[in-house]
Amino acid sequence: MNVDRYPSLGAALMDGLDRWADHTCLVESDRERERERITFAEFRERALPFAAFLDGAGFGPRDRAAILMTNQSKWLLAAYAIFHRAGVLVPLDAKLAAAEQLRLLAHAKPRVLVVEFHLWRALAAESAFAALAVPLVIVTEAPSAPPAGPGGVRVRRWEDARAGAASIELAPAQRDDVACIVYSSGTGGRAKGCVLTHDNYLQQLHALLSLHPFAPGVRYLSILPTNHAIDFMVGFVGPFVCGATVVHLRTMRPEFVKDALVRYRITHLAVVPLVLRNLETSLRERFAALPPLRRAALRLAIALHGLFGRGRPNPRLARRLLRPVHEAFGGALEAMFVGGAATVPRTLSFFHGLGIPVANGYGLTEAGTAITLDRLDPPRPDTVGTPLPGTEVRIDAPDDGGVGEILARGRTIMRGYLDDPELTRETIVDGWLRTGDLGCLEPSGHLRILGRRKNMIVTEGGKNVYPEDVEGAFGDLPGVKEHCVFAAHYLWKERQGSDERLLLVVRPDPAEYASILTDYVAFRDAIEARNRRLFDFQRVQGFLIWDDEFPRTASMKLRRDDLAAQVGARFGERVAVASPDGATIEVERGVISLS
Repeated sequence: MNVDRYPSLGAALMDGLDRWADHTCLVESDRERERERITFAEFRERALPFAAFLDGAGFGPRDRAAILMTNQSKWLLAAYAIFHRAGVLVPLDAKLAAAEQLRLLAHAKPRVLVVEFHLWRALAAESAFAALAVPLVIVTEAPSAPPAGPGGVRVRRWEDARAGAASIELAPAQRDDVACIVYSSGTGGRAKGCVLTHDNYLQQLHALLSLHPFAPGVRYLSILPTNHAIDFMVGFVGPFVCGATVVHLRTMRPEFVKDALVRYRITHLAVVPLVLRNLETSLRERFAALPPLRRAALRLAIALHGLFGRGRPNPRLARRLLRPVHEAFGGALEAMFVGGAATVPRTLSFFHGLGIPVANGYGLTEAGTAITLDRLDPPRPDTVGTPLPGTEVRIDAPDDGGVGEILARGRTIMRGYLDDPELTRETIVDGWLRTGDLGCLEPSGHLRILGRRKNMIVTEGGKNVYPEDVEGAFGDLPGVKEHCVFAAHYLWKERQGSDERLLLVVRPDPAEYASILTDYVAFRDAIEARNRRLFDFQRVQGFLIWDDEFPRTASMKLRRDDLAAQVGARFGERVAVASPDGATIEVERGVISLS
């Protein structure tokens, strides 16, 4: 498909609605229940009256409209209508606290807010709600009288807003016009509204389709929030332009994901590393429960796939050799995409061995979506692949090992941060995006990510330690749901400059929690065994057991700073831990020493 011929996202999406009118564009699935399915023609019939309503309300080119909803058809309908009017979309994270959402709305200054009823009620309960200055609010799933807004704010129900004219002409927009303002800051701190143009998105679409073409017959399972850069591109723009079908699933729980894969014979899926690891754990448990002869047959089939596939995941071959495994994924899966955080190479290799291609990528909101992607030719699970077509990557000020800050340049790079020229100048220098991530480029062009620059620890011996890199050694720690590595002084700021010990924070699987507490010696030995895989200066020297879920963004990316603050606040005193033989050991600030 020649994406270059479109001047805007609105033009590309409208062409898709016309071209693929009779094909199914969207399926709404809520766990085991299908809510509805609509064709491209039906989608157009629903979206255009809403676009006409916006026009009648005075919304036009370059006006901003925010969407605050969970994954559902109304999200996409509202987004399409905004682009049809050449407006600027501001997608907000539905999982942020209401106070943070109000702060971002104040920063973005949209003329229109489309919001789900329960989220509107949460906003109305905040003290800052009185300062909301959005002229028009449209509430979905609302009762006959949704909560009113502050003075000057007009509130309408979604059903009323769809009572506009049946059709309205596409408002023209150009490649250089702003398409979206996407916030990448998470909660708290400085609001970072990434200003992205139509050209940024269309260039990204062009690059991704050159590697993974979409067409009618492709069925994409959408489990990430649509406001996230990955799902916005791969779960909305790409499928709609190319005539593919999007299946919305309102949960990331593995059992429902697996059910949807089978029920809809999904061909493509984007996940975050945590979801991928949960799928891996589930499969490994099933394999371990097989009778000895069937386990041996499985190992043989995996070996034959590796031999005849020449080290590359080959779905067609694997469906013959590993039929039960692939039927558990629906029997049609062609590719999974994973990104948003570091993925353990062992997990990627596990799926490749089963003939399930998992394309590991790296990107930032500031770069549209992706910067690099593993093309699996052959797979390089220890890297995040090579730069996308049209994107350049280089390493700034590399050390003796070739490690430095990753810089990226190309037509997908944002214009800058909204109303923040100072931060824009710091982040985009001579056309190069400073990512803040540390990595190295191999002679083959593959990029290895070592971690965030701000997280790097310099030891007394002058060695650089990247916590994210160390974490990879503990990805197969038995009984552990999540884990994270910190320097002690990162948890307790008063130790800055005096305590560089690396500490492993582990959140056990609920079923394993009691056994780890009662036999921490065996657990300590398991950590020590993995420690030996690392260089001396990389090894953790103690561990903390954490019983709460790690704080994460809507796309399941770890909020490292938030976790450090919580751990540091909770473990502030010396405590005693009972050993299995009845003795006790002194544990400083909850840290069980490995020495």
